[in-house]
Amino acid sequence: MARVTVRAIAEASGLSAFTVSRALSGKGGVSEATRRVVRDLADTMGYRGQAAAEGDVGLVFHDQDPVNADLQVQMQNGVQREAQRWGRSVRIHWGHDPAQIRRFAKANRGILLVGPHAPETMQGILDDGSPLVRMGWLDPLAPVDHVSGTNREAGQAVGRYLVGLGHRHIGYVQGRTGLRGREERLRGLRDVAEAVPGLEIRNLCFEDQGLWAVLEREMKDGFAPTALFCAHDALAVQAIPVLMRQGFRIPEDVSVVGFSDFPVATQISPPLTTVRVHGAEIGAAALRLLLDRIEGKLPPGSPARRVQIVETLVERGSSGPAPTGRRRGKR
Repeated sequence: MARVTVRAIAEASGLSAFTVSRALSGKGGVSEATRRVVRDLADTMGYRGQAAAEGDVGLVFHDQDPVNADLQVQMQNGVQREAQRWGRSVRIHWGHDPAQIRRFAKANRGILLVGPHAPETMQGILDDGSPLVRMGWLDPLAPVDHVSGTNREAGQAVGRYLVGLGHRHIGYVQGRTGLRGREERLRGLRDVAEAVPGLEIRNLCFEDQGLWAVLEREMKDGFAPTALFCAHDALAVQAIPVLMRQGFRIPEDVSVVGFSDFPVATQISPPLTTVRVHGAEIGAAALRLLLDRIEGKLPPGSPARRVQIVETLVERGSSGPAPTGRRRGKR
């Protein structure tokens, strides 16, 4: 016999899953009349209680991923918002030890895994038969449900946007190498370069030496970018003052575009044109997909799902038409 869930009681009663959950758990905010109706219906349907029928959803963040800290907060908000909507509880764990995470997964009905976890972490969860949804990168054709943004499409969109403004010399400020999302955005930018004759793309990688040292080297080599697409808002926030100190005007001499649309994007001058990543929606979609697995709406053994939440280009003051004459700046 199928388990009776909070969601099933909500559908039968016409109430929200949130109201049903609070009524069954004895929490406030529900009238006594409603509480009696919910409990009577739960008894009739054979509901066996939260611990037996529902359990918790586990949300695991990698604890050594400072680059994506803002995005992780958004994802957590989305997961918790959606869990409340369906009357689910969320248990959160930070860590990266595969054995520890595997033990945590066994104590939950399903797991949401966020961040650069080692392959053995994911494999251990799968070996135990726990439903798993990944918010992070996977190997090609990995049989794991996955929710993400649209990194390559974002690179394509920024490339087309800058080309439409007349830019033909674009620097991609990648910063650190080895980060999959940044690589995907670069691939999207290069897709545009393949379709636009004369479009020059330079990948600007650096860690310790800083952006200006790399730009100066490229300019001595004859590359004079009129636009920078920064792989992360934090890089864009570094790039704007660096360029200004060298006498460049933003955006009259050089346009700057970021990625993520974190709060800092509107706290600098000029405010940053960027790509908005909908982290809360990614989290909410991941929770819905996990519940579909837990509740059997996706048959056991059915192919893994890939869900993408489309990002949004947000135009602000840091971008503009490509300069037509000699640019300012120190020589």
